[in-house]
Amino acid sequence: MKVLIIEDEKPAAEKLELLLKKYDSQIEILDQITTVEKSVEYLKINQERIDLIFLDIQLTDGLSFDIFKSIKVEKPIIFTTAFNEYAIDAFKLNSIDYLLKPLSYESLVAAMEKIKSLQNNLPQDKSQSNISLDQIAKLLSGTASNYKTRYLVKLGEHIKSISTDDICFFYAEGRTVFIITNENRKFIVDNTLEELANQLNPEKFFRANRSFIINFDHISDVIVYSTSRLRIKFPHEFEKEIIVSREKVSDFKTWYGGE
Repeated sequence: MKVLIIEDEKPAAEKLELLLKKYDSQIEILDQITTVEKSVEYLKINQERIDLIFLDIQLTDGLSFDIFKSIKVEKPIIFTTAFNEYAIDAFKLNSIDYLLKPLSYESLVAAMEKIKSLQNNLPQDKSQSNISLDQIAKLLSGTASNYKTRYLVKLGEHIKSISTDDICFFYAEGRTVFIITNENRKFIVDNTLEELANQLNPEKFFRANRSFIINFDHISDVIVYSTSRLRIKFPHEFEKEIIVSREKVSDFKTWYGGE
């Protein structure tokens, strides 16, 4: 089994490695990474090599949940943290288990045995001896079914359901977040952009900047704007320019190009 450790505290990473080797001396530690940024870079290149990820929640440059905003992680994950307040968020992802620090050998063994149990008991092709960790990750994440496909909005005294397929983009103005549809209609939605970014399918929706989340299916044009930004256009003109911020241009190009 090939394991990636994402942990910003060196003693904790070293202890985890020792516990893993005690559990199974054949386990290979691919790397130890300390930041969100380096994790994204590593996963973009090496994700296929990984069988299992141990992921600390609080990293040097932010919460590890930010990794999932930049790249689709399709490997099973065991979260490690000194805090239990993030458990619900963790289990929305490809999570096998959620271990509290300081890690104990007993808790690690229980998590690893859970993987074996999943491999042995989940449905599998008769031609396979057991289910792969990649298949476990897909089953845990529920693939696209975990993403929201409809939002409720108020229209006077009525409630309307809007499909995400019909949404051109979401945008925030102060504390209010709006939906703009493909019919150029505008509705208030009862979510923050941060909540929406975690609820929407990242293959279709992209956080262009602090104010906009855009839908790939409705983009009509992408224009080079100044030296290092991009302007996004939709079939209907909008009152504000939709600009991909400098720090997101590279990720946007990857997303827009389907890489």
